[in-house]
Amino acid sequence: MVEQRIMSVVPSSSNSCTKKYDVFISYRGKDTHKNFNTHLYEALMQKKVETYVDEDIEKGDEISAALMKAIEDSRVSIVVFSKNFASSKWCLNELIKIMDCKKELGQIVIPVFYNTNPSHVRNQNGRFMESFVKHEGEPNCIKWKTALTQAANLAGWSSQSYR
Repeated sequence: MVEQRIMSVVPSSSNSCTKKYDVFISYRGKDTHKNFNTHLYEALMQKKVETYVDEDIEKGDEISAALMKAIEDSRVSIVVFSKNFASSKWCLNELIKIMDCKKELGQIVIPVFYNTNPSHVRNQNGRFMESFVKHEGEPNCIKWKTALTQAANLAGWSSQSYR
């Protein structure tokens, strides 16, 4: 099960690290919120892993700033790539921040390919290519593509390989 494999690399909450969260989960809500992410979140919480999902945003908080701070305050980011992930500028901007935190802060990044082919993420093929046709001309387009390629080149898990 993907959740069990992720648990094996997530640092223990008892670690002396000063981060607020053990794990930040980045995902496209339309695709995974009511199924995979719910199970992943519950599995992590059962193991006492302090996990941030965007439902934790306080009313009145500026969403962008709150999410960016939560990413910085996490030891691990799990990026759940699904078929519509790249259609969301919000998800793509989160991914840029996550990859920046990996580079600058040493954050662990774990990609999960949920019903999507890792090579489609890496090379922006299939649905990912379709999304970028719609994003053409966006100022962050090159950064988004770079972040997708970098994240997809990391060791991760494909939901097609696990139940």
